Amino acid sequence: MSAQNVTSMIELAEQDRKQRAETALRLMESGVTIYRPDTCVIDAGVSVAPGTVIEPYVQLLGNTTVGTACRIRSYSVIENCTVGDNVLIRQHCVLEDSALRNGADIGPFARLRPGVEVCENAHVGNFVEMKKTRFGKGSKAGHLAYLGDSEVGEGVNIGAGVITANYDGVKKSKTQIGNKVFVGSDSILVAPVSVGDGSLIGAGSTITRDVPADALSVGRTRQVTKEGWAASRRERLQREKEQNKP
Repeated sequence: MSAQNVTSMIELAEQDRKQRAETALRLMESGVTIYRPDTCVIDAGVSVAPGTVIEPYVQLLGNTTVGTACRIRSYSVIENCTVGDNVLIRQHCVLEDSALRNGADIGPFARLRPGVEVCENAHVGNFVEMKKTRFGKGSKAGHLAYLGDSEVGEGVNIGAGVITANYDGVKKSKTQIGNKVFVGSDSILVAPVSVGDGSLIGAGSTITRDVPADALSVGRTRQVTKEGWAASRRERLQREKEQNKP
């Protein structure tokens, strides 16, 4: 049945099912493992190399190409992406218009928006979002981070809660992070800003000026501790509660 002869949504759905089944069959005959192919959505233009494993409920869309020896775990949606060899994409990732180089490790629950390149053996973990970012070889962002309009070097560690503040309400600006940089948890890098090779950003810092190579940069207020304050507050509240009793 040709598309011109489809007269109802039921017929359209059946034609789509048959075409996707043919695509899955073609890939499996070439050496791709697809668990439960009836649950997967794979566009006709998708290319997958032999030796890759696709788990149930995966969507491969558009002009996506996937290399050999990859594993794409359930519920991931990959659109117009280039995926290299030996790449692991864990559950529930949403990737679009991005490139994953050999040995990259993504997810679960990662989101790559257009313009991202994850380089060789880099790790993008739980609830990490990237946009227009090159993430260097062997770098790691384990969880809960946002990197937008960024250039990240090799061997970088991005702590939990790190964000690049790339938008000032008018324009987008770029953040540049050198090689072997450690960015402590809950830090904000306010673009435009650059962080030199080998430097360390203290946790909880707001960085608004360039950081030279091999430096320690800490941008946070000094901690104040008032001993006994919490106990005094509880006692005061208890007295007030007793005084207000009817």
